[in-house]
Amino acid sequence: MMARAVTWVAGVLVAVFLLAPIVAIVPLSFSAGSFLSYPLPGLSLRWYRDFFGSDFWLPAVWNSLGIGLAAAALATLLGTPAAFGLWRMKGRFRTVAMGIVLAPMVVPVIVIAVALLLAFGPIGLVATHAGMVIAHAALGAPFVVVTVLASLEAFDPVQLRAASACGAGPLRAFFRVCLPQIAPGVVAGAVFAFATSLDEVVVALFIAGPAQRTLPRQMFAGLNDQISLTTTAAAAMLVLLSVLLLAVVGWLQKRRQGGGG
Repeated sequence: MMARAVTWVAGVLVAVFLLAPIVAIVPLSFSAGSFLSYPLPGLSLRWYRDFFGSDFWLPAVWNSLGIGLAAAALATLLGTPAAFGLWRMKGRFRTVAMGIVLAPMVVPVIVIAVALLLAFGPIGLVATHAGMVIAHAALGAPFVVVTVLASLEAFDPVQLRAASACGAGPLRAFFRVCLPQIAPGVVAGAVFAFATSLDEVVVALFIAGPAQRTLPRQMFAGLNDQISLTTTAAAAMLVLLSVLLLAVVGWLQKRRQGGGG
């Protein structure tokens, strides 16, 4: 009984620690004042009106959504076959290949940003939308690999051999037999890749130009130039979108566990 109480208290403290910054910043986006301060002088939607009516913020929103969707699509196209190949591998080579594929998840982002700047500069991909999409896809692909691999662990490979015995080639067997069953994992990986792109700011600081400014980079620039509560409205919008993405992932996991994949 005591152990359960300690575990419950520890869980509550961790949750408070993680949620405290969100709980603190979201109410500020409704402040009628002009400073980051509590108690709030009143409630207002002025910062949301400024956000949606500004030529300063909206282009960054569209850049984030466009680059994020394109990067998620590219990461899914690359990560899904990579996960399938890793799933079929055996022995030490699989461990080495897994380490290479998942390296962007463990290597510091600043190192990746510098490497991308040096690699993209000579080929003209710095300050381009294509460069941003490729960079964000490289950061998101490992999340696709992880989620698809988790789905493949529940897939029976005997089905592929049965499809082959019935005359289906490898590609046909994958698309007709395997992919429909692991689809929730693929979509969940795409959602995680999109969320990774939406949240990323370090790579954008290195390789994005003025026309490729994403919302996180715009928030970073806004805090450096002048502290405006419009930034808190942008943060609240990102929080809302993150909650929606988590809800989608949760729904996909329930569907997979329920055998709906």
